[in-house]
Amino acid sequence: MSEPRNDVPRNSDLPDRDGVPRSSAPKPRQTRPSTRGGSKPRRGAPVAGSRGSGHRAARVRQAPVPEPQKISRYRRWYGTLHPSLQLIGLQLWMPLFFIVGFCLCYVFAFHAPHPHDVPVALVGSDPTLVAAVDKALPGEYVFHVYDSLARAKQDVLAGTMAVAYDPSANEVFKASAHQFQVASLVPATLSSVLTGIGVAAPTVTELAPLPAYDEYGTVAMYVMLAWCIGGYMVAMFIGIMGGPLRHRTRMTVIVVGGLVISLITNTLAGPVVGAIHGHWIELVLIAWGWIVAIGLAVNGLSYFVGRFIAAPAMICFVFLSMPSSGGAYPKWFMPEPFAWLNHVVVGSSMVDMIKHEIYGVGPGFGRGLITMGCYAAAGLVLMFFGKQWWERRRISAIVNDRTTMFQDAQTANREFLGKQRDAELERHGLTSTETGTLSVLRDDWEDDRVSGDVFTGGRDGLEQEATPTGRIPVVRQADRSGPGRPAGSSSGPRTRPVPRVDASGRRPSPAGSRTTRTAAPEERQHGRHAER
Repeated sequence: MSEPRNDVPRNSDLPDRDGVPRSSAPKPRQTRPSTRGGSKPRRGAPVAGSRGSGHRAARVRQAPVPEPQKISRYRRWYGTLHPSLQLIGLQLWMPLFFIVGFCLCYVFAFHAPHPHDVPVALVGSDPTLVAAVDKALPGEYVFHVYDSLARAKQDVLAGTMAVAYDPSANEVFKASAHQFQVASLVPATLSSVLTGIGVAAPTVTELAPLPAYDEYGTVAMYVMLAWCIGGYMVAMFIGIMGGPLRHRTRMTVIVVGGLVISLITNTLAGPVVGAIHGHWIELVLIAWGWIVAIGLAVNGLSYFVGRFIAAPAMICFVFLSMPSSGGAYPKWFMPEPFAWLNHVVVGSSMVDMIKHEIYGVGPGFGRGLITMGCYAAAGLVLMFFGKQWWERRRISAIVNDRTTMFQDAQTANREFLGKQRDAELERHGLTSTETGTLSVLRDDWEDDRVSGDVFTGGRDGLEQEATPTGRIPVVRQADRSGPGRPAGSSSGPRTRPVPRVDASGRRPSPAGSRTTRTAAPEERQHGRHAER
C-alpha cells in the first residue's frame, strides 16, 4: 500500500474540529527502504546526490548548469511582435507549402498529358501498321505481338495493355472501366493511322463498359483521395498533439478512426450519393486497411518532424499519389517521375483495388495488399525508433531549458490573453477567485462597446487602444516562484486578492456592486472557502 505524502503542507482553512486548531506545519519527511527490489526508489526516499552517512557523506553530485540558449537576431526581433501575430506567422508555412506543391505536382503533371510508350497488343503481325505508327507518332506506342486473341483480351482487362488490335478482323478491343482516357484516345489514334495507309476504320469492341453512374471513370480516383486524406489527417493530428501518448493509444485511435472514416466515406459514396452500387462491405474493409496503413506510416514520421508532419504527409499521400495513381490519366500519359511513382504510391494500388472490386478489371488484390503491408510495416519501424528519438530530444530540451519559437509565441500569447481577460473582468466589476469562479457582478455590467453593426463591431471597438508591439517577456516555469510561492509550483488560475470580511461580518463592496450577504459567525474565521 502507498503511504500519504508527509512533506506536503496541508490547507489550514478547513473548519477546526473539537475546538482544536489545525496545525499547518508539515511533518518531518519519513523514508524507508524499498521492499520491491530493484533500483527504483520509493516515494519519499532520498534522491541521488543527497548527503548520506558513512563514506558516502562526502559524495555530492551537482547537476550541471545548462548553457544559455543562443537566440538569433531574427528570433529576438520576431519576439517583439504581437503574440497572436507571431502564431499566425509561424503557421503561414502551410499555405505557402500547399501552393508550391500544388503547382509542382498537379499543374506540372496535368498541364499537357502526352502518350509515351503506350503498350498495344497486336494479335499476329502487321508490319505496315507498325511502321506507319512509328513514323507518324514516334515513341508514343509500343506494339507487343500476341499469338492468342484471348490472352490479349485478358491483358487489356488486367491493365497491362492499353488496347488489343486484331488485323485479321480489323477490330480493336478496349476496357473503358479500367481507363476511360485510354479507351477514348488510343482507338481513335489507331483508326486515323489505319485510314491513312488505306485501311478501313476498325471496329471497336468494349470489353468492360462503364456504368451510367460512373460515366468518365473518376469515382475510384476521388474515393481513393478521400481515403488518403482521412488516413493521413487522423495520424497528423495525433503527431501534432499526442506526442507523449503510448504506442497502443496512438494505434487504437488510428484503428478506430480508420473504421469510422471508412464507414462514412463508403456510405456517402455508395448509398447516399449513388456513385457506387453494391460492394459496400468489401470496400469498407479495403478502405479500413488502407487508412490504418497510411495512419501508421504518418504516425511514424510524426516523431521525426513534429508539428511539420503535414508537409511529408501531403507530399507522400496527396501531391505525389494523386497524379501517379492512374485515376485521372494512366502512367503512359504522365511525365517523369510520376510515371515511375505509379509502381510505389498508395494511390495506384488503391485505385486498382477499387476498380477490380467494382468492375472486375485491373491487376487484382495481390499488388495492393503487398503495398499496404509495406506501408504499415514501415510505419511500425518508424514508430519504434522514432519514439525513442523523440523522447531523447524532449528530455534534452527540458534539461537544457531549450524552447522553440512556436513555444515562445504560445507562452507570450497565453500571457497576453490572460492580461486581456483580467482587464475585461475588472472593467465589468468582476473578480476571479482562486478556483477560477467569478463573483461581484455590477448591476450595470453591460458593455457599450459591443453595440454597433456586425461589420465594424462596437462603437469604440474592443481594441480601442493601440496594439502593443513591445517585447512581451516569456516567463518560464522556474522563474515563477516568488516570496510567498515555492519554486517549481504550477501556475494556477489568475486571481486577485478576495477581500476578507470585516468585524461587522460584511465584506466591503466595490462601487456599483450588489451588497453581499452577511457571513455567519462560524464562517468568518475560515477565510476564502467560506466566502465562495
